[in-house]
Amino acid sequence: MLIQWTKYAKKLGDKGFKIMESILLINDPVLKEKTKIHFELPNEGSKLDFESEKNGLLGHLRSHLHNHDISIEVIVNESITSARSFNDQDRYNRLHEINPNIELLRTTFGLDLNA
Repeated sequence: MLIQWTKYAKKLGDKGFKIMESILLINDPVLKEKTKIHFELPNEGSKLDFESEKNGLLGHLRSHLHNHDISIEVIVNESITSARSFNDQDRYNRLHEINPNIELLRTTFGLDLNA
C-alpha cells in the first residue's frame, strides 16, 4: 500500500502538482485492518487540499491493490512538526546538500549569509 501511495504522489509531482505531492509525503499512511487507511495531516488546510485529490488517490490504490473496499480516514494532528529551515544558515546548508557548487557561487561573488 505504501509503495502505491508513494508512486501516486510522485506521479502528481511529475505532472507539476508539487504541493499535493508534498502533502501526500508529509507522513506515512497507516493501514488499519485490511481496508482502512489512517493518514495524519498537520492542519485543516492540508486536509482540505488532500480531500480534493482523495478520489484520485483512492482510484489508484483500489485498482493497483485489487481491493475496492479501501477507505481513507484523515486525522488532523496539529502537533506534527516537519523539519523546516528557519534561518539563513539552515537554508544555505540545505541548498549546499542539494548542490555543493553553491559554495563556489558564494565565494566567487563574495556573498555573505548574514547580510
